[in-house]
Amino acid sequence: MNQPQKKAVFTKEMKKTHTILVPTMLPIHFKILGDVLQTYGYKVQVLTNTGHQVINEGLKNVHNDTCYPAQLVIGQMIDALQHTSLPLDKVALLITQTGGGCRASNYLYLLRKALDKGGYSQIPVISASFMKGEQSPGFSLPKAMILQALYGVMCGDLIMHLHNQCRPYEVTPGASQQAVDDSVEMTEQLFLHKKLLSWKVISQLMKNIIYRFSQVQRRNEEKIKVGIVGEIYVKYSPLGNNNLEEFLLSEGCEIVCPGLMDFLLYCFTNVEYDCQLYGMGKAKAAVIKKVNQFLYRKKRQMISLIQENSAFSAPCPFEATIQSAQGYIGCGVKMGEGWLLTAEMVELIQHYHVNNIVCTQPFGCLPNHIAGKGVMRLIKEKNPQANIVAVDYDSGASAVNQQNRIKLMLANARMELEQQKAAPASQGEGQRELAGVK
Repeated sequence: MNQPQKKAVFTKEMKKTHTILVPTMLPIHFKILGDVLQTYGYKVQVLTNTGHQVINEGLKNVHNDTCYPAQLVIGQMIDALQHTSLPLDKVALLITQTGGGCRASNYLYLLRKALDKGGYSQIPVISASFMKGEQSPGFSLPKAMILQALYGVMCGDLIMHLHNQCRPYEVTPGASQQAVDDSVEMTEQLFLHKKLLSWKVISQLMKNIIYRFSQVQRRNEEKIKVGIVGEIYVKYSPLGNNNLEEFLLSEGCEIVCPGLMDFLLYCFTNVEYDCQLYGMGKAKAAVIKKVNQFLYRKKRQMISLIQENSAFSAPCPFEATIQSAQGYIGCGVKMGEGWLLTAEMVELIQHYHVNNIVCTQPFGCLPNHIAGKGVMRLIKEKNPQANIVAVDYDSGASAVNQQNRIKLMLANARMELEQQKAAPASQGEGQRELAGVK
């Protein structure tokens, strides 16, 4: 019987010698976060390998009953190790952990098992988490770095939000992507400094980003808006959702997608809920409450910057997101994306006036089937205009079947849009007939 391998640990000495490979989820955000890590002395490479070989490596190394995001994340790492030009004795892997009852809490152990199976036991794995758990002596998260990373997430959300409003309407192809590249570069230049950044400096950066996107020439036309929600990985990752955003753009849609900051705020807010509902962690909840107040305020300030400096629509404050869940799902439902998934669907409909929604659900993610597909009937009862489709993603799913389900939803959306356009015309004719009678 094979004995389990002794796990490799990322030491302080490795910080100077090893390159840390990071699986990607949001290309814009992870580029910025990778730069933050490099500012604090880490060598980082955000992985960009995709394709069927990644899925195949995931299936080889992770049990097929495990959730699809685990297969993709671990498959991407194993595939990268097989094809990297870096010496394997100078490579480490980083994986994020949110904790809780979701199977994502087991990614670390699944990854180590896959490394042992593939003969990579000597490669250290770093667990990046705010939760208490496994520590790596050579990897730390100082307060200045955490704050810089949070600001980086906010800047990533801002760039993503503005890009989604520009790309479907750009007059010059590629102009929106150039604005993304310029905005990321501005952010990188600011984050090169290993110090606490004031909000005054960050807000000026955000104004510059907003101004840069305002320079993108856009056509004045109406397109169908489609919201994307779901499990965090397949919601954002092109690898996880079969390039969903590119498909929707090819269908003439504008994408509306909630930001990553909302997921972080959801995780922090749940600490407060644990205290309110179960009396757990009162001291920790008191600290987190102050952190939440600070972060809620920063998001509101970002919203104000968009409203005051552009004609772009702004996201909702997180307090409104919390309010959106009420009457639909309890705040104690917090496995996976939990109540946030329900709240985001309601928020899209009621606050963004986006009735067409794709709910991305990976195979094996029971919480998302409950908080996503399980509440759709109630959402539609309270919001008859809602046009929601749940799409399952897994290694055996057909991209054609996924796209056909979305096309059916879009057909309904186009029909609704045509009816809305026809309604004012018919009303005008009726008023002219009444005028003639008089």
